Amino acid sequence: MSPQVVDIFFQIVVLLFALSVHESAHAWMAWRRGDPTAYMMGRVTLNPIKHIDPIGTILLPIIAVFAGIPMIGWARPTPVNTRNFKKLVLDDILTTIAGPLSNLLIAMMAMFCFFVIAHLVPGGRDIIKVAVNAHFGQANAFTVSSIFMPICVFLYWTLFLNLLLAIFNLIPIPPLDGSHVIRHFLPSSVLRAYDMVGMLGIVLIMVVGRPILEFFFNPVLAVFHFILASF
Repeated sequence: MSPQVVDIFFQIVVLLFALSVHESAHAWMAWRRGDPTAYMMGRVTLNPIKHIDPIGTILLPIIAVFAGIPMIGWARPTPVNTRNFKKLVLDDILTTIAGPLSNLLIAMMAMFCFFVIAHLVPGGRDIIKVAVNAHFGQANAFTVSSIFMPICVFLYWTLFLNLLLAIFNLIPIPPLDGSHVIRHFLPSSVLRAYDMVGMLGIVLIMVVGRPILEFFFNPVLAVFHFILASF
């Protein structure tokens, strides 16, 4: 199996897991805050089949593979009936941010695994460095004969894609999670216009989403790289 195929396989596995964690976190939090809609539909699960969206989970990752860019996408939106919430604004915000926070938690767990490898595996720091450099095309990780190298490559994709998904969803462009939070703080006159923009949200994401995402994502990734280098 070629290194490129292994890399694509890692991305697919990590993306499906990240999307499943994200949507199941929405469903779990909604259930805990009083809305059992998603729970009754079996959405509190890490089974990716329950969360697949034809465009965001299948088509977009395929396009990313052929375009040679990191995979990004979305899953089928978690159904939420806000009429079941006792504290509408608080419960809706908690349900909304549960998704991105779950991905951030997974990214932190990947960082902890890197910390363990750096301190307990002989040459662990060098292996991690090569794995990170390989991600950006600055090294070939698969020339290193260590069982921990593919593990580190997989861990870095786990860190990268979960962090990317968390930041991506926090962008306040409808229908992303960030828009669900910010709309609670907008005056009614602005809210109507904001919801109208929401109808073109997917188009806006496709056109201007990448530079906006990079603006927020790159500084956060730099912080994680700084922490990795300090292990």
